[in-house]
Amino acid sequence: MKNKVVVITGASSGIGEACAKEFAKQGAKLSLAARSIDKLKLIEKELSEQGYEVLSVKTDVSIEEDCKNLISQTINKFGKIDILINNAGISMRALFADVDLSVIKRLMDVNFWGTVYCTKYALPHLLETKGSLVAITSVAGIHGLPGRTGYSASKFAITGFLQTIRIENLKKGLHVLTFAPGFTTSNVRKAALVADGSHQGETPLKENKLMPAEKVAQILIKSIKKRKLNKVLSLDGKLVSILQHIMPKTLDKLTYKHMAKEPNSPFK
Repeated sequence: MKNKVVVITGASSGIGEACAKEFAKQGAKLSLAARSIDKLKLIEKELSEQGYEVLSVKTDVSIEEDCKNLISQTINKFGKIDILINNAGISMRALFADVDLSVIKRLMDVNFWGTVYCTKYALPHLLETKGSLVAITSVAGIHGLPGRTGYSASKFAITGFLQTIRIENLKKGLHVLTFAPGFTTSNVRKAALVADGSHQGETPLKENKLMPAEKVAQILIKSIKKRKLNKVLSLDGKLVSILQHIMPKTLDKLTYKHMAKEPNSPFK
């Protein structure tokens, strides 16, 4: 990763922040994007004081011009892009029958369209470097999760989008990776939207028992170095990948039962 230029969206916390710090340790130059410029500047200050090169760009990935500006500023400062990590995303927790449709639109705008916008403007530069295009997906993009229709839909869409980009550029040296980490310690669940579009505020999971974001970042970088096409981290995710082909009805029942056990689940 020495002197590789890495663009990371959603870099102000969770997996994005962990990736920024791990890439920096391995010698990469960073272009960090998030809506919270104050948080980005704190990360930039911390890493810059350690001698790493960092650019912070205030970016709302649901806005095309923000994504175009992110890529433009990265090129202006570093002259190239080797890796794009499409990490920015939000979640939701509500039954489809109850949810306001604006919630699902918001998830698609951030999760899916944010990935499309950033990829559109970064792709010419990634093709020049024969670099890596990465999206943080989810087990929810392998098999639908009840209570998370918008989230699952956006992750399925991202997977299909990246697979197609991979095939279109099969002979051009572009590396494309879909990376599904499973439940990871982050604030994504606290910020998840409920039926009326407000934030959930508290996580239904025991965060201290989830995979640390730092571990996820380490595995992600290894996957990029090996130029893997797909990576599913959790045992649950790997089982889901297998069961959906051989026991789909059983998997539906198991998924329902598992998700219904969450505290304050919207269904029982």
